[in-house]
Amino acid sequence: MTSVAVYDSLGELAAATAKRLAAAIGTAQAARGTASVVLTGGRTGIAVLAELRAAGSAIDWSTVDLYWGDERFLPDGDPERNETQAREALLDHVPVSPSRVFPMAPSDGEYGDDPEAAAEAYAVLLRSVQAFDVCLLGVGEEGHTASVFPHSPAVEESARTVVAVRDCPKPPPVRVSMTLPTIRRANEVWLMTTGAAKAEPVALAIGGAAEADIPAAGARGQRETVWLLDKAAAGQL
Repeated sequence: MTSVAVYDSLGELAAATAKRLAAAIGTAQAARGTASVVLTGGRTGIAVLAELRAAGSAIDWSTVDLYWGDERFLPDGDPERNETQAREALLDHVPVSPSRVFPMAPSDGEYGDDPEAAAEAYAVLLRSVQAFDVCLLGVGEEGHTASVFPHSPAVEESARTVVAVRDCPKPPPVRVSMTLPTIRRANEVWLMTTGAAKAEPVALAIGGAAEADIPAAGARGQRETVWLLDKAAAGQL
């Protein structure tokens, strides 16, 4: 099932999405005792995490597992890393167990400046994960999601769960990303984006574009795919 929710502003979208995510986490914990969420970066994704911090007391963080859909392959603590931004917005301020936070390796970490090794290590980690409860994603102006860009090797990947991405059309050029088949392991995929520049790729993705052209079209949940947009991003629907 695919649904679309449209909000007046980024602030309203972030607040509503944070409330929705808190509820989804609670539902998963009630059913299974734990919840798993795939985080994303970007202006909208980090705004949602900041709103979630404000509502953090309503969440039992002790049984939440956190992953990332993609990461900029930069040194640990670099302000452009999705992990760094997520920690500043949320994770450093809530009682989440460090053993349940699974960031992708930095370029100065255990695997050195080798994004392929970092990708393989994350793929090994994910072998024990049957499904994610919610996968949060952004959408780029050219239709990319996570770090899967149009007409790139990553968008054609069907065997590997996590890949190194080189020569990205937007900086930084080297990243690590889940592939579309991995994203589709999530029970729910939530695609969040704002701004008029996103209106065309959003309309194409929802309209059934080929994922090679608009990778966001290939980001679908097993149970539900949710588009969370502001009025500008929804302008061509």
